[in-house]
Amino acid sequence: MIYLDHNATSPLLPQARAAWLEATEQFPGNPSSPHRLGERADRALDEAGQRLATLLGCSPLDLVWTSGATEACNTALHHAAKHADPAAPVWISAVEHPAVHDSAAHFFAGRVRLIPVGSRGVIPLDWLTHQLARERPAFVAVMAANNETGVLQPWPDVQTWCDTHGIPFFCDATQWCGRLATQGLGACDFVVGSAHKFGGPRGVGFLKVPSGAFAPLLHGGPQQSRRRAGTENVPGVVAMLAALEWCEQQIATGGVAARREARDRFTQKLLAAVPGTSVNGAGAERLWNTVSVIMPPANTPRRWVVKLDKAGFAVSTGSACASGSEEPSPVLTAMGIDAAASARALRFSGGWLTEEAAWDGLLAAIEREWRSV
Repeated sequence: MIYLDHNATSPLLPQARAAWLEATEQFPGNPSSPHRLGERADRALDEAGQRLATLLGCSPLDLVWTSGATEACNTALHHAAKHADPAAPVWISAVEHPAVHDSAAHFFAGRVRLIPVGSRGVIPLDWLTHQLARERPAFVAVMAANNETGVLQPWPDVQTWCDTHGIPFFCDATQWCGRLATQGLGACDFVVGSAHKFGGPRGVGFLKVPSGAFAPLLHGGPQQSRRRAGTENVPGVVAMLAALEWCEQQIATGGVAARREARDRFTQKLLAAVPGTSVNGAGAERLWNTVSVIMPPANTPRRWVVKLDKAGFAVSTGSACASGSEEPSPVLTAMGIDAAASARALRFSGGWLTEEAAWDGLLAAIEREWRSV
């Protein structure tokens, strides 16, 4: 089976696995324990915090270890709601991940404003200024890169705009981290990352928060300066940093350009081989690893994703399923794509270790299935 669903979860990198095994042996103690093994584990967390802070460009005191992006997103929105004017709205982009959209709807019930996107899936920056003339938000949330389409948002410009107007800015960088350089993300008030999206272990992530008073989501022990109760996952944190630093090395040594070219070659060949196929987010800057398309109508009751799975390729669909019934993807709907087309969406997402031959094999499989329709 050739795995092309890295945006859902990326297989554990050898570097992360080795780091996890070593940390499990070296740091068996609880970081909160007063004995030497506990202090050793606590130092490992501190060192990991220093390394992550260097990558992001922030203070290590601003970092909170979490169980992943969903917890981190809920924590950020919970904190914002606790400190906001009870009548103030929150602005989030219309293409945010459910971890942001649904937690915003929960903590800011009836006060969520969706920042629209155009057909390419990018927010219009002038919308922020026009809307500010009508109301002042308690919080602005715009993701760095979309999980379905790979479309990049102008988060540095949004961060600058928010800073100018004194409005807290939250950037979900879950898909960005490990694929594009993280330097500069630390300027955002809140940043989220999740290890398993870039080859780290499942069940660990981080949240960058602003200094000052903080409203924790989880209560219990005094861990992490009382910002997140619970015993820290020391091996997971160490392995996450090993994976992220390895990815950053690939980025720094020019690895993005070649993979972006491979993505573009695959896309061009696909459009030529299967007439009627369209690329979601065409014309916008997108992650180098992601290709999201709408396949043409086919007279077959089977879904494309099932057909490709049987052909030996693990890919994803662009629509979400809830309660056993398929519903159109909110991301594609926000981009103006109707429900019928959304039901034919496919997402192909590779990783650093995905070879170009895998893309060629996928193309051949798609062509075979298309000819058999």
